[in-house]
Amino acid sequence: MNKILIIDDDSAICELIKVNLELQGYDCIYSTDPVRGFALAKQEMPALVVLDVMMGEVSGYDIAKKIRQTKDISRTPIIMLTALGELNNKLEGFNSGVDDYLTKPFEIEELKARVMALLARSGEEYSSLRVKEVLSKGDITLIPESYSVKILDKIAQLTPIEFDILNVLMQHEGSMVSAKALLKEVWGYEDENDIDTIRVHITHLRAKIDKISSKKNKYIQTIYGGGYRLLASGVEKK
Repeated sequence: MNKILIIDDDSAICELIKVNLELQGYDCIYSTDPVRGFALAKQEMPALVVLDVMMGEVSGYDIAKKIRQTKDISRTPIIMLTALGELNNKLEGFNSGVDDYLTKPFEIEELKARVMALLARSGEEYSSLRVKEVLSKGDITLIPESYSVKILDKIAQLTPIEFDILNVLMQHEGSMVSAKALLKEVWGYEDENDIDTIRVHITHLRAKIDKISSKKNKYIQTIYGGGYRLLASGVEKK
């Protein structure tokens, strides 16, 4: 049975999530104290963490970063719940290593769907990791065992979500992949109202690639009104 840890300073929300996820067959525990919540994450090693942002002096961003820096739980999927819905808030969450983001108030059915999708995704353990496969096209080489990307002679560390997005784009190199298709491939669900999730991750992914590229090249193109296209050898930036 998958164990889910909920960290939110609102006990009513914790209870609501706990009851509904337990009806789905999950084993849930929660903490309204973020420091104790992180201790529970290390102790219980849950399959997934549902994490609030605003919790007094210690924020959800802080806890997400600590989880990503802790060896045994560094790859635990994290869903962030927050009343902050602005794009820069989502970006800060994803920069902290969060996998998915729901803005309060949220529908419990949507939370269930996202929990199921993330657990299914993490449960696969990435077949590419098991075979130690390295995918290489043009200037770009993906290194699955370390969730990193090599552009020519330099390497950047990616989050698991960024790695998966780049991997999907690599599989369709030269062709457009819609934002809806990326949501389906990477998160396992389709949501016309959640395109910002893809946009934020693409922005962060581009920044990492640009930082290590010795060529003044653009590798990920935005196809306005459509989606994204990867050009593995890049095109010169204007």
